[in-house]
Amino acid sequence: MADRKEEIIRLQNQIIRQMTDANLRSIGEDLWGRHPLDKPPRENASPPPGYPAVPDVFGKDGREARQAAEETAEAAREPEDIEKLKEELHSYIGLTVVKAEVESLINLVKVNKLRKTHDLPTEELSLHMVFSGNPGTGKTMIARLMSRIYHSLGILEKGHLIEVDRGGLVAGYVGQTAIKTGEVIQKALGGVLFIDEAYALTTRGSQDYGQEAVETLLKAMEDKRDNLVVIVAGYVDLMNSFVHSNPGLESRFNRFLYFPDYSVDEMLAIFDMRCQKAGYRLEDSAREELKTILKEESEDNIGFGNARGVRNLFEQAVSRQANRLAGQDAVTRDELMLLKREDLLPPADQDNGEGVSE
Repeated sequence: MADRKEEIIRLQNQIIRQMTDANLRSIGEDLWGRHPLDKPPRENASPPPGYPAVPDVFGKDGREARQAAEETAEAAREPEDIEKLKEELHSYIGLTVVKAEVESLINLVKVNKLRKTHDLPTEELSLHMVFSGNPGTGKTMIARLMSRIYHSLGILEKGHLIEVDRGGLVAGYVGQTAIKTGEVIQKALGGVLFIDEAYALTTRGSQDYGQEAVETLLKAMEDKRDNLVVIVAGYVDLMNSFVHSNPGLESRFNRFLYFPDYSVDEMLAIFDMRCQKAGYRLEDSAREELKTILKEESEDNIGFGNARGVRNLFEQAVSRQANRLAGQDAVTRDELMLLKREDLLPPADQDNGEGVSE
């Protein structure tokens, strides 16, 4: 049975490789989780110029190696066409308000540059931003896109993104935090420094080393303002408290983007997209079941995580499908691609609904 299950999984992986070669770099964790699995790509989309197709690697060392490879590739790539980036922005599922804000910012930057070419007075633009919303609502995805947009518009030299949280900035001893934060800032020069859960830098008291990280960051935002954009992200209330905890933060962050939770229909569309990218399709009878699950999970489970929750549901369905197919003597290509209603349900719930195979 174990050998049979391994064979089913091998065949599934073969189909996935065949159907997603052009999109492998997008399969990670941004919209769906942490890594820049970043955007829901357009059908038959290709990686941007200079961006390698990096396969998923498991484990901390693998993630760090993958991130380093991506940062190197991003730093070397040519600026992309702004109109194509705008097309990509509007191809994302949901995020209506965010799209409008990003489009408005693009227009503001473009007109500001035109005024400079005509020797007209211009206001100094603050491009640092605060992204607020629940996990899995696309904050990292949009941050990565913004780095590419700023590069396209000539604002940033490289247009890469460095993502960190408190642990990436704060050290355990006096004086080390400034050094650690400075090293991260140096890596981010020419691009975007994205600080997730940034509120954790200011919620542990005045004696915490997070304050040292904030002060180092504020100095860099002033001294390196022509070659560094900082985007901080986290929960709405906590990010409001973070920005208002320090006059320097208030003066440097005046652009706020709110990322609402995804609706059930939007999460269903995300599930369909994952299916399409990975070589699966959802059985018609399973669609209503999936909508019910998404509605219940998003309403009752605080930790569901929007698109990340959808990713988890998809991965669980794939695993249950493998268990189901491993018991068959013969498996067709269509069966390998089909996710049924029973694949969406935990084993304890599978006997309670109609149409469940026995």
